[in-house]
Amino acid sequence: MTPLGSALPSGSSTGRTGTSELLRRLEVVITRRLDGVLQGDYRGVLPGPGSEAGEARVYQPGDDVRLIDWNVTARTGAAHVRMPIADRELSTWAVVDLSASLDFGTASCEKRDLAVAAVAAFGHLTARGGNRFGVVLVQSASAVSMPARSGRHHLLATLHRVAAAPRGDGGGPTDLGAALRLCGRVARRRGLVVVVSDFVGLPGWERPLRSLTARHDVVAVEVLDPRELELPDVGMLALVDPETGQRLEVQTANPKLRARYAEAAAGQREEHRRALRAAGADHLVLRTDRDWLGDLVGFVDRRRRRHAAAAIPGPRA
Repeated sequence: MTPLGSALPSGSSTGRTGTSELLRRLEVVITRRLDGVLQGDYRGVLPGPGSEAGEARVYQPGDDVRLIDWNVTARTGAAHVRMPIADRELSTWAVVDLSASLDFGTASCEKRDLAVAAVAAFGHLTARGGNRFGVVLVQSASAVSMPARSGRHHLLATLHRVAAAPRGDGGGPTDLGAALRLCGRVARRRGLVVVVSDFVGLPGWERPLRSLTARHDVVAVEVLDPRELELPDVGMLALVDPETGQRLEVQTANPKLRARYAEAAAGQREEHRRALRAAGADHLVLRTDRDWLGDLVGFVDRRRRRHAAAAIPGPRA
């Protein structure tokens, strides 16, 4: 297993020089191990004339009468058709959660570093051939969008802003639902939406996620640290909520306490899994103590096989 730290050193996302070096190393690792893995796997080139409405023009003999725009025809007095725009480009939007809860890690990196790596992977592997890449950045209760554009220069500039984003200051819980609603407004064309988060924050993100999956192909990337799943036996331990600043001291030598913690953590993970499945999103889990590249390759391979099996026509009745 290749440790994440070899490609993404923890804490390297601070400082302009460190951020540039981080992005260069990520690009090398991604293109070497994952180049071509995601190409053609998402809705980029769709069969048919397209689903986006284009400009209206005067009807000509031979045009499909189903394309007549009756509103324009009524205003001008002449028959007009509105030709659809062919879906030849993929628009990828990444909703990136970089709130204070991701500034935590006890293995090879922090969850924040893992989130940046996931965004860079999907960005490098989809923003090619004229494809566009945009980001909705989430920090505590605020969310900002970076426009979806094509080109390597735009991709690197966007990833630099994501990697160099300031750390959270404990300004309150994360409102992921607001960021998903913002993504629904800016992502007008059907495409791929990648949600990278630990899904820890204010409740209510399930409904806007379902709205996104109704139009887009959605992949939910959940980032975890092993210490979020179980407590170690280290005696008295001071725990601090990074988003609210609340402090709690617990005695980890108590086996019943550790068991209750593990049970509650497993219940939370299962709740997230069910909510993502109910929304229709594909679920990818990346952990700070695992090979994130291997997990990503395995996820894409399983997804590709599932889509290929669904495309095989069944026996006729």
